[in-house]
Amino acid sequence: MWWTDILIPAAIFAGMGVVLGAALAIASRIFAVKTDERIEKITEALPGANCGGCGYSGCAALAEAIVKGEVPPNACMVGGEKSAFAIGEIMGVAVTAPVRMHAQVMCSGSKHEAHRKYRYIGAQDCAAAEKMGGGDKQCPNGCIGLGSCAAACPYDAIRVENFLAVVDAEKCRGCGVCVNQCPKHIIRMVPYGATHWVGCLSVEVGKITRQQCEVGCISCKLCEKVCPVGAIKVDNFVASIKYDLCTGCGACAQKCPRKIIHCVKK
Repeated sequence: MWWTDILIPAAIFAGMGVVLGAALAIASRIFAVKTDERIEKITEALPGANCGGCGYSGCAALAEAIVKGEVPPNACMVGGEKSAFAIGEIMGVAVTAPVRMHAQVMCSGSKHEAHRKYRYIGAQDCAAAEKMGGGDKQCPNGCIGLGSCAAACPYDAIRVENFLAVVDAEKCRGCGVCVNQCPKHIIRMVPYGATHWVGCLSVEVGKITRQQCEVGCISCKLCEKVCPVGAIKVDNFVASIKYDLCTGCGACAQKCPRKIIHCVKK
C-alpha cells in the first residue's frame, strides 16, 4: 500500500529521534561540567557593572577567579565593603573592606596654561593624538584633553574642561578604567579620604617646565620644606604626597608658588 511507504520511513525517523535524544540526554549527564554554585552567588553579590577595572572581562569572570583563589574576595573596588563582606560570607572567610579610591588626573595645564607645539586637527581620541609627537602640548606629561578617559568611564565621573580632564571624586567608584585608557599614564588612584593632590607630573627642571606650562611644577621643594610631617617629597623633579602621612593641613598648598597643589573637591 502507498501509505506504508510513508508511515514506515516516518516511524524509522521518529524512532531514531527518540534514540538520539535519549543518547544526548545521557551524554549530557555523563560529560556535564560541574559548576561551583558559589560562582553564581558571588556574581550576584558583585555590582554587575562589568567595567573590567578588576582586570577581568566582567563580574562573572571575577567571581570564578575568586572561587579559584586567584584573587582575594575584596578584589572589586566598585562594590566596596558591601560586596566584599557578602563575598567573604559566601567563601567562608574573614574579609577586610577595600580602601575606597578615586581617580585623579595629575595635570593642571588647560588650554589657557599649557603651551602648544602645533595645532592638532584629527580624530578626537587621546591615543590617536599621542601618536602625533606625544600630543600638541609641549609638556610630555600634559593631559591631551580629548576625553578618551571620560568616554571610557562607566560612571560619568570625568568631564573635560578647556582640554583638561577633571574627575568628580564623588561620582568616581575607583574602577581604574580611565587609568588604563590614558595614553600618557597620568591618571593615578588616590585614597577617597585624601584632601590634596599635586596637579603636575612634569619630569623637567624648573626652567624647562616654565617654558612648557604656566602652572607646571618647578621642583622648588618649598612644599617639601614646609610640610610638618614629611608627607610630600620631590623626587626626580616630581612632587608626590604620601597619603598615609598627610594630615590635610594644607601648608603645602598655601606655599606652592605655582598653585598646583589642589584640594580634593567632594
